[in-house]
Amino acid sequence: MPNFVILQLPSDHTRGTTPGVSTPKAMMADNDLALGRIVEALSRSPFWSRMAIFVVEDDAQNGVDHVDGHRTVALAISPYIRRGYVDSTFYSQPSILKTIELILGLPTMSLFDLIANDMRASFTNTPDFSPYSAAGPKQSLFDLNPPLNALRGEERQAAVDSMRMRFDVPDAVPTERLNRIVWHNARGWNTPYPGSRQGVFAPLSMDLDDDEKDETKGPKQDK
Repeated sequence: MPNFVILQLPSDHTRGTTPGVSTPKAMMADNDLALGRIVEALSRSPFWSRMAIFVVEDDAQNGVDHVDGHRTVALAISPYIRRGYVDSTFYSQPSILKTIELILGLPTMSLFDLIANDMRASFTNTPDFSPYSAAGPKQSLFDLNPPLNALRGEERQAAVDSMRMRFDVPDAVPTERLNRIVWHNARGWNTPYPGSRQGVFAPLSMDLDDDEKDETKGPKQDK
C-alpha cells in the first residue's frame, strides 16, 4: 500500500435533472455506498492499524447553508479517530493537507497549510481497531430522471438547463443554477430556495463566475 493515495468519487456532483440519467438522490446514495464499502474493505485489511482516511468535497461551490456558503462536511476515519465525535474546531481545506503532512513527516508547501489548524483534536491515543460495516442505502440507486416530454413548467426548464450543462469538464457548469435545480428536485418545486450566506472571509478565487460560463462549451477563454 502506498503511503499516500487520492481517490475521487464523482457521483455527488450529480447531473442535475438531465432526462434519462440517475436522479441526484440516486447518485448521492451511490457515492455514499461506495465510500462505505471502501472503508469497510480497508478496515478489514492488514493496513487498518496504521491508516487514516480523510473525506471532503472537492469544493463547497457556494452551496446552500444556514451559516455560510463556503462550509462543507469533512470526515476523519481511522482507528485513532474519536468515534462518534463532532469536532467544532474551525478548519479549512488546507487543514486536511496539514494533518496529512504531519502524519507523513512532510514539510508544508505554502503559507496556507502552514497557518491552518491541524485536525489533532479529532484524534485519540487509544485506538479502536474494530472493523466498519457499510450500511445499505434506503434510497434506490436505480431511479432515473423522467423524460423531457413528461415534464412541465419549472421542472421542464430545469431538465432543459441540465441537458445543456457540461458535466464532463470540471467546474464548467453554472453552479448557482445547478444548486437551485438540485435543491428543488430534493425539496419540491414549490419550496422557496433559501439562498446562500457568505459571512466568512475567503481569498479571491480565480474561478469563473457563473455568468462567465457557457453552458454548452464550458468556460470561456480570453482572446
